[in-house]
Amino acid sequence: MTVYLVGAGPGDPGLLTVRGAELLRRADVVVHDRLSAEELLDLAPAHAQRIDVGKVPGHARVPQDGINELLVEHGRSGATVVRLKGGDPTVFARGGEEAQALADAGVPFEFVPGITSAIAVPAYAGIPVTQRFSSTSFTVVTGHEDPTIGEDGSVDWDAVARVGGTIVVLMGVGRIQKICDRLMAAGRPADTPAAAVIWGTRAEQRTVRATLGTLAAQDLESPATIVIGAVAGLDLAWFERRPLFGRTVVVTRARAQASSLVARLRELGAATVEIPAIRIDDPADGGTALRSAVADLAGNDWVVVTSPNGARRLLAECRDARAFGAAQVAAIGPGTADALREGNVEADLVPERFVAEGLLEVFPDPPPGGGRVLLVRAAEARDVLPETLRERGWTVDVVEAYRTVQGTPSPDELAAAAEADIVTFTSSSTVRNFLAVCDAVPPIVACIGPVTADTAREHGLTVDVEADVHTIDGLLAALVVHLTPT
Repeated sequence: MTVYLVGAGPGDPGLLTVRGAELLRRADVVVHDRLSAEELLDLAPAHAQRIDVGKVPGHARVPQDGINELLVEHGRSGATVVRLKGGDPTVFARGGEEAQALADAGVPFEFVPGITSAIAVPAYAGIPVTQRFSSTSFTVVTGHEDPTIGEDGSVDWDAVARVGGTIVVLMGVGRIQKICDRLMAAGRPADTPAAAVIWGTRAEQRTVRATLGTLAAQDLESPATIVIGAVAGLDLAWFERRPLFGRTVVVTRARAQASSLVARLRELGAATVEIPAIRIDDPADGGTALRSAVADLAGNDWVVVTSPNGARRLLAECRDARAFGAAQVAAIGPGTADALREGNVEADLVPERFVAEGLLEVFPDPPPGGGRVLLVRAAEARDVLPETLRERGWTVDVVEAYRTVQGTPSPDELAAAAEADIVTFTSSSTVRNFLAVCDAVPPIVACIGPVTADTAREHGLTVDVEADVHTIDGLLAALVVHLTPT
């Protein structure tokens, strides 16, 4: 019976602490605010209740007293409750008020510090809040002052101005003109460098650079972290200079497989929209044929696996790698080879071209008297591989390891996809199923290889990017080249 007041960090989900992630994974109830990255909610179990109490400027979905009551109510129920707050729960986030309400009610609580936007957001804009010799201190102050104090507010801006060093203002957009005027009246020069970082650490981050005298006239919006001082004149930008920054990319892989591609896209600066156009499902026979084939796996000369999904399904039916006996193993590409390696099975053959035709180019002829090949694949795969191997004299047994079926994206996901810049396709089934559920296609179409690209063209799409190396890394490399000005 504990309520955990967890800092979610300023927006980038990668800035969540290890302790915060651990608690989210075992939460029964998550009470979250507007600034929490939505992806963090996916860390909570499917059964966990998610309660949105986010505030927007001028409007609170749930007033603070109501939030306090919610935390006490769920805390008393014996549930594991995570109160997920943007930034750090104790830095201008009312975490102290919520903790006090819990303490008064006799409900145990724990503070789980988060990375505060006061430091992280300027860093993501290339602005260190301190600099040796020039800015040896920094002051963090709220611009959202107590309205009951009166016209002058609750902050002694004269004292803040006299301290020197860097001033970081949180929640100050609504009063930015008054704040700047007060600081200049207290002696800070009008030409002091100033910057406002809007939606800092997120893919939509925007940095506005000005001076103390001109900042209020700029196009600002909440949430913004405002930095005033010599360090605001530094331009060590890195986050906004990543090759895919400002682009939104649709990922059409099955949700269980999308994480690696999503993570790589974010490293390159892109925002992502996950559209689970496909879902990986059991084969029509429930896996009976695959289990039967595994029972006689060692009776084959070759076991050929054509996808990472097929590799994992095959390995799941094997007691251990000894089931392969003397059979050699072929993987259609490095992704499939990596999936086999997860089960301590090293592929004997991986072609340079990661398509069926590439594997056929290097696949050996059968021994005298013939030989057996077990082909493990998806139900919807092309027949060029088994047909050509049979023409060469191999006896080929085809076993379906899984089916790809159409996914069911939510209306919000579909709306976000319609506004995206790029869509990525990693298989022919992702093309077909995406077009079956989405009416709008982003202007840039990127495909992992020629088979997927051909399917896209057959469905009337113009393919802008086709990877030469048919892997996720190859797709991303091709996309960066396409978007990099020459």
